[in-house]
Amino acid sequence: MSVPDGWTEVDGALERTFELPSFPEAIDYVNRVAELAVSENHHPDVAISYTKVTLRWTTHSEGGITDRDRELAARSAELA
Repeated sequence: MSVPDGWTEVDGALERTFELPSFPEAIDYVNRVAELAVSENHHPDVAISYTKVTLRWTTHSEGGITDRDRELAARSAELA
């Protein structure tokens, strides 16, 4: 299966780091991703380091990446 543009497959998850202009903008981005995740009832792992936000999408119950992870990875990238 394909990996969405800008994402890499790392240890069974789609991973991407976004660099935002400032810490408040990074937090705003995480909040937008959180709204998406809650609305879809599917949640990424999130790591924040100042202006960098790393997302990891995977479906633990399926043991790896699913089409849903690919869709939500692409949708979360559009929020950046």
